[in-house]
Amino acid sequence: MQDQMGLRERKKLEMRQRLADVAAQLFMDRGYDAVAMSDVARAAGVADQTVYNYFPTKPSLVLDRADDMLERARHAVLERASDTTPAEALSAQVHGDIDHFAARDAVFARGEFPAQSVISDSLRRYALEFRHDQAEAIAAAIGQTDPDVPALIARVHASALTTVMQAVTDRIGAAILAGADLGATARELHVDVDVALMDASGAFRSTTARFAGPS
Repeated sequence: MQDQMGLRERKKLEMRQRLADVAAQLFMDRGYDAVAMSDVARAAGVADQTVYNYFPTKPSLVLDRADDMLERARHAVLERASDTTPAEALSAQVHGDIDHFAARDAVFARGEFPAQSVISDSLRRYALEFRHDQAEAIAAAIGQTDPDVPALIARVHASALTTVMQAVTDRIGAAILAGADLGATARELHVDVDVALMDASGAFRSTTARFAGPS
């Protein structure tokens, strides 16, 4: 029974990856806005409903791990050590995203989220909506770990962190579209992200010191 379930799950993962790859190819060839869910189904040789079973919305075809990304960010901030700032807690994820995208095939990556979110207005709106939700989740986590910090200020810190994340995505997307050296872009981004997160950490420590209750 376990072997059968394992095989079933592998087949589901294979189909999910196949549909995502087909969609990326179509987005690369035509652009995100010119491709419908039915186009992906036809190109993959499956029914329209099969695509929706794996990807309930069109944006999820290019950012299918949005919920997981949001939860990982929230969890990292919520479960961080007491002497660690939110920026420090998220550092590994941000650097990991840089390495992930830099390792992608430069041609195929033109159909994936970073590049397509640069050239598609509708996908850009979706990306910014996602960053808004991500900032809300991070701010809520800060509210739990640092209750002395006012909610507005926690939200400002969270927005600063998601701005860094979106800036990374934008830089990678622009580099992919320009045919730039993704390795060189990644190296530059690692340096810039370290500076940005270091500044954010310093600001957060100043904030928590200002609003700390009496010892």
